[in-house]
Amino acid sequence: MKWLGTLKYRKIRPLGSGRGRVGLQSSTGPPPRLQDRFAVSIDANLRLFEQMFGQDVDFVLRRFQVAIGGRWVRCGLLYFVETSSKSDLNEVLRALMVEQAAPPAADVVETVVARCLPYADVTVKDTPQAAVEWLLAGNSLLLLDGCVQAVGLNTQAYKERAISEPETEQVIQGSREGFIESMGTNVSLLRKRLRSKDLRIRLVQLGRRTTTNVVYCYLESLANPQLVQEVERRLRLVDTDALFGSGYLEQFIEDNHYSPFPQIQNTERPDKAVAAMLEGRVVIVVDGSPFALIVPAVFSQFYQAAEDYDTRFLMASMTRGIRLLALLFSLVFPSLYVSLISFNPEMIPTKFEVAVASGRAGVPFPAIAEIFGLELVMEVLREATVRLPQQIGGALSIVGVLVVGEAAVRAGFVSPIAVVIVAMTTIGSFATPAYNAAIALRMLRFPLMVLAGIFGLYGVMVGLILICNHLNGLESFGVPYLSPIVPADAQGLKDTVVRMPVWSLQRRPKGLQPQDVDRVATDSDKLSRQKTSPLAPQHSQAQASWQAAQNAAEAGDKAGQDGQGGAGDLRPTGVGVTGGESAPQPDRAAEPAAPEAPSKRRQPRQRTRKRRNQEAGEDT
Repeated sequence: MKWLGTLKYRKIRPLGSGRGRVGLQSSTGPPPRLQDRFAVSIDANLRLFEQMFGQDVDFVLRRFQVAIGGRWVRCGLLYFVETSSKSDLNEVLRALMVEQAAPPAADVVETVVARCLPYADVTVKDTPQAAVEWLLAGNSLLLLDGCVQAVGLNTQAYKERAISEPETEQVIQGSREGFIESMGTNVSLLRKRLRSKDLRIRLVQLGRRTTTNVVYCYLESLANPQLVQEVERRLRLVDTDALFGSGYLEQFIEDNHYSPFPQIQNTERPDKAVAAMLEGRVVIVVDGSPFALIVPAVFSQFYQAAEDYDTRFLMASMTRGIRLLALLFSLVFPSLYVSLISFNPEMIPTKFEVAVASGRAGVPFPAIAEIFGLELVMEVLREATVRLPQQIGGALSIVGVLVVGEAAVRAGFVSPIAVVIVAMTTIGSFATPAYNAAIALRMLRFPLMVLAGIFGLYGVMVGLILICNHLNGLESFGVPYLSPIVPADAQGLKDTVVRMPVWSLQRRPKGLQPQDVDRVATDSDKLSRQKTSPLAPQHSQAQASWQAAQNAAEAGDKAGQDGQGGAGDLRPTGVGVTGGESAPQPDRAAEPAAPEAPSKRRQPRQRTRKRRNQEAGEDT
């Protein structure tokens, strides 16, 4: 092995140092240093932008002249082809070509902004740095000769997808609108649902190279001022080259970076973000990301769905309880199986134990290896299903679950009960609405299984105690993670495990310390008294009309019986007793219409009854 010491490593030569090699040379040189102010000459200003963007294929510099106050002023219009609207730029150029009258001493920039530009969003940039940032955002710049300012035109026209239903938070009953990658569209969706003068939207630009726009939204009359200051402070502390999305920002501003549980909630639903602001929370929207961040977040938020508040409270409470049960299944079911099979089989009922023993008769692996291997295979299948195209992913999941599982049972690698346990665990993890919370539970299953395989039920209990202790120590922007359970809040518990009626949620969460605590001012007793009040007047009127018709019918029957004139007199009504002349008819218009029908129906019955009585008297 002495020859190892004789090896000599060749030094890496820099580019262009060898024979016949040409080093990489920059044709443009270093980027120019931006001055604090614009130059008076337009040539110097245009040269500055040409040095920065002149080699870019999508950069356009349009030189022209405008007539203002009887003199010609040289101008330059700068924009990027695919990020600015050509129709808007043509409108601007058409307006500038018209001669404008102005005093000789008038400021050219003020004259152009006030008289020449038929455009709503126009701003004036005082420094080259602000002008460059405005241009890189997809807008256009107008430079004028003899002016130390630039006119910014909002001609941004990025291509964006249409508003569609959120993919990760689909509901049966509720809104179908979701956030997209455009921050302007997302802010407009918030404005659409929250038409309040107290809504505040503050802009922060993060990323030294990407200059990503980030806005945080809150209600000034509800959110705690200290919470708003803390959110702004953490955003200002983010110092990075690039900010690509909301998930990237979440890792910078969360409290505990090593916890598996998420301390910031993300959502694609504008209605969910508005509901969070109405509770006193702050919503953060990042340009280029369809997910908004909600701070602070507590544990109970991650198993609540948006449609819980669009359905009746009994159904919402039932579905929420099912989610909690599925959450427990996905966390402790595999570890309970391992501990009962390996350490405490006496706790299993006899018939069930016989079935489990017969199923595990030919399995060569212990319970911990069996469950652990199945969970790993299931995670691989889940990851493969997510990464593959949608048409192939569904087929792969079916093949992996049915074919591979059945083949493993027939080969004797695993028992049927183990496949059932893993399947129930996987289904339980799918029932969790929040994807990031479901990942945390999937991660914690494996250490719980290891503890169960070593210590049995004691290991499971120790693991659960450690998890609860960790949750109890977590905070999100100063709010306890387990609130409103710990510390207890009576009003908050109405919307935790169960969801009480909306009219009973009269106060906002106590842990957020909002400025306005009252949320619902409707009295429950008043609601109960109003259950029959809309139909009560109509019901009383109908009852009175029906009673009047019954009384008129009884009066008509009695009048018919009195007008028959004795037994056997079957002459029709209206024929006189003497002379065959018609008796004077009563005014039928004055009589109610209801009693006529019953009297005509009942008179023949009365006559028939009298005939029978007469015939019975003759027989006797």
